[in-house]
Amino acid sequence: MTAQVPVIRLEEISKAFGEVQANSNITLDIHQGRVLALVGENGAGKSTLMSILAGQLQPDSGTIRLKGAPVAFSNTDKAIASGIGMVYQHFKLVDAMTVAENVFLGKSDGLWLRHGAMNREVAELARSYGMSVRPEAVVGELSMGERQQVEILKLLHRRSSILIFDEPTAVLTPRESEELFATIRRMIEQGKAIVFISHKLEEVRALADDIAILKRGQIIDQLEAAQVTSSADLARRMVGRAVLLEVERPPVEPRQVVLKVSNLRAQGLEQADFELRQGEVLGIVGVAGNGQKPLVETICGLSPPREGHIRILGQEWKRFFSRQAWEQTLSYIPEDRQGLATCQGLSLLDNFLLTTRGGFVRGPWLQRRQAGIKADGLIRDFDIRPPDPEALAWQLSGGNLQKMVLAREFYRKPRLIVAEQPTQGLDIAAAEDVWNLLMKAREQAGILLVTGDLSEALALSDRIGVMYDGTLVSTFSRDDQEQVERIPQMMAGLKDS
Repeated sequence: MTAQVPVIRLEEISKAFGEVQANSNITLDIHQGRVLALVGENGAGKSTLMSILAGQLQPDSGTIRLKGAPVAFSNTDKAIASGIGMVYQHFKLVDAMTVAENVFLGKSDGLWLRHGAMNREVAELARSYGMSVRPEAVVGELSMGERQQVEILKLLHRRSSILIFDEPTAVLTPRESEELFATIRRMIEQGKAIVFISHKLEEVRALADDIAILKRGQIIDQLEAAQVTSSADLARRMVGRAVLLEVERPPVEPRQVVLKVSNLRAQGLEQADFELRQGEVLGIVGVAGNGQKPLVETICGLSPPREGHIRILGQEWKRFFSRQAWEQTLSYIPEDRQGLATCQGLSLLDNFLLTTRGGFVRGPWLQRRQAGIKADGLIRDFDIRPPDPEALAWQLSGGNLQKMVLAREFYRKPRLIVAEQPTQGLDIAAAEDVWNLLMKAREQAGILLVTGDLSEALALSDRIGVMYDGTLVSTFSRDDQEQVERIPQMMAGLKDS
């Protein structure tokens, strides 16, 4: 590691939530003009540690030193005043306001500035870091990549010199990710310090100068990125075993149709036609915002179709949702694991019962003890941390929460699975586990996989569907190499040349 004096030093930082030790005596240096990648399995304590640095959480013990002097960040305002800012996974923006208004929001002198002056100042700041977002654009109309640029501009406008990025590419397209990396490199050239939390090991190797690996709340390794020979080497250091992120796809004979979508139109969806059979995976890919979410929400009963027909497990859409069984039916694994898939203030046991309650009811009685035994077994089988059915959902990392959702839904033995971004935010070992679980579930179910990760779609799918501008423009076999090579052009709406 570099010998220069760190701009930030975390000394013996510890933090516990009840009996869960999130951080244990962590010492970590952050250097000016360098990118520190923070990696580790889900629940390793990465986000907790950085939330302490950003003033969102308070440590139980330990010291933070800023340029050698001890400091205490009792809230985020004090951290920001010291030059520390964090870009969170879930953006904190006001959709109805413009980019410039969001950037100036909360600044005491902002009320006296005219919109023209605000726009000019934000435009110049964006230009200096190679960002393309327009100051006068309304945030609610922006792509995820553009929204992230607004979050970064907010911190740069507050003159943050130490920026923390928590899983910044989880919601970005490959092109938006490259634009983000270019912005980060400009920040480094200007002497800023960057902390980069990511499960995408190729990104870590491409961007980082230094790497710190966390495991179960402790730093187990610190090294310069140049010392890592490959992504497999980094995964081995992180997980403690070889992780190839490969999956066996034993041949499964497609059987009866479990989902038939005919001439479907809905709010934000212009056209979709396809069939899905038991024993196959149909992967839907496309740039975020091109109709995937309304397609999923309509199929899963969250919004009605405007035109067309949906047949689920042999029943028309309206009849299917009028009296749905709890098992051997449709399981939905939503992208929004914190808001839609779970209730943050409930225990893991109560979250387990949200969709499985029918299996533990005898007359008017809920057999909570039996449900607890089953939930406890699933928590251990899926390696969910903390392994406590009474832990609250908000205490889990995003990756562990996703594993809880998967455990619950697979327990229902579904015949149709709609999986929306199932590995987003998962570490490489957990993603490998999810891939294998989906392949096993494929033996009894048809799987509609909606993913922004093209490599994931190609690894898991039997057929691929591409969405653009609200339309399912094409579906084809994953073995059709000519069509596979055209996927990027289809995602961009480009026709044959």
